[in-house]
Amino acid sequence: MSTPQRPILTFDCGTTSVRAILFGGGDEGVIAVAQQEFAQHFPEPGRVEHDAAEIWRASLACARGVLASAAVDARGVVDAPGVVDAPCVVDARGVAAIAITNQRETAVVWDRATGEPIAPAIVWQDRRTAPLMATMRAAGHEERVRALTGLRLDPYFSASKFAWILDHVPGARARAERGELAAGTIDAWMLWNLTGGRVHATDASNASRTLLAAIGGHAGDAAGCAWSDELCALFRVPRAMLPAIVDSAGVVGASAPGLLGAAIPIAGIAGDQQAALFGQRCVARGMAKCTFGTGCFLLAHAGDEAVAPPEGLLTTVAWRIAGRTEYAVEGSVFVGGSAVQWLRDGLRFFARASEVNALAGSVPDSGGVVVVPAFAGLGAPWWDAEARGAVLGLTRGATKAHLARATLEGVAHQVADLVDAIRAGGIAITALRVDGGAAASDLLMQMQADLAGLPVERPHMLESTAFGAALLARVGLSLAGRADAEPSDAGPVDAGASIAEVARESPLERTFTPTTSATAAGDRAAARGRWRAAVTAVRTFAHPEPNA
Repeated sequence: MSTPQRPILTFDCGTTSVRAILFGGGDEGVIAVAQQEFAQHFPEPGRVEHDAAEIWRASLACARGVLASAAVDARGVVDAPGVVDAPCVVDARGVAAIAITNQRETAVVWDRATGEPIAPAIVWQDRRTAPLMATMRAAGHEERVRALTGLRLDPYFSASKFAWILDHVPGARARAERGELAAGTIDAWMLWNLTGGRVHATDASNASRTLLAAIGGHAGDAAGCAWSDELCALFRVPRAMLPAIVDSAGVVGASAPGLLGAAIPIAGIAGDQQAALFGQRCVARGMAKCTFGTGCFLLAHAGDEAVAPPEGLLTTVAWRIAGRTEYAVEGSVFVGGSAVQWLRDGLRFFARASEVNALAGSVPDSGGVVVVPAFAGLGAPWWDAEARGAVLGLTRGATKAHLARATLEGVAHQVADLVDAIRAGGIAITALRVDGGAAASDLLMQMQADLAGLPVERPHMLESTAFGAALLARVGLSLAGRADAEPSDAGPVDAGASIAEVARESPLERTFTPTTSATAAGDRAAARGRWRAAVTAVRTFAHPEPNA
């Protein structure tokens, strides 16, 4: 790919806010960024909803703000960035492409004619369809669904959310059967709006999170990921409402010119965790990353064949490029950085989350205290929705410093559980690349290296999710022969060469190496043993034997 490169505009649609980020070429980083939070709706216990129209409006406002904060001319030359509301005139033709990354699994259903959602979006955190999932498991569907999709029967995924909307909005199911309604995850919703309703598509990474797409050999000839008639029938979701499945890198359309001032090619789409995997350059089997955010999401590259998911974990599409699908093994921790928020807001141990490091670092160990931060149940590899958080090992000598340290250790132990499960499944992980807000904590990262027993690598670029989507867009432009050139000036580029160019190592800011002394090994084994005992206690408390 030629240099200098014109900037990429990335839409990063998260769970609580949306951002638009303008990235320069290579690793030169963020040129400008704008962010807006949007409302979280909790109509009943266990229900979480978003207004999809608000997400779109906020995203568009952020994009316009970013383009107004950095003067980009038609050649892609960027002036020094200003504030988001700076009154600069921007030539959007200077932007090479748009990329989209998004909160996964959140379900949106909208009217094809009006473009309006017919109901609130049901968020990935929503648990309203848990009874349906329990019924399906009791009916014996789990094994077949897991074989087809690499996932579990859980309300986390999109299929039961789509079905719930069709069952609870009057007339919706009949309209869906007639093809009057469109459905998709947030990437599909963004793509529809960006193209003025001309493109209804989702990429393979997002499709693989719906429970409606078969992956690997079960996908037939459809490049490793395809909608399954069997799954659509099982979940009662009409195929007519689903988007086309496209590659994660490739030009799928262009923005409507009136939105941003020019028709900008849309060339990269991926779910947030897969985008972070790509952004961390984990493009070979065994390379792994963990995002430390509200929760923790660990993905390990599993190669170009869909492996049977290790016990307690998931197999998912990492990305599809030039028709070739690559896969990942994934484990999710429900409570990561939010455990620190609990210390701050619930227990009022400190005023700012960053203060946890000094407090936890003021004691050499947790004093035997173990915190299991299962505030929203236990995720992988346990998948115990009924489990709840606990503090064990308290003595009169325990202080808030010990609880703070034990809370950070609880986060690191959960990630270590995922590493152990992935290794047990036959994928050798030799290092763990990290990103996300909590990855800035040196103390937590050293704990992670010690408890997982492997190096933890932290890059300079912690914006791995949005950056990964931008890299996918760069590859997409290359494949179309449009990397900083007019289509007529360059021919198609080999996919392998494009990925290899992207996969060049970015400099690491720091590597945290596990302590290797015999004493440290003994301490690790003892700590892991206490942790496993604590998890057993929490799960036993959640599921007491009757009449015990």
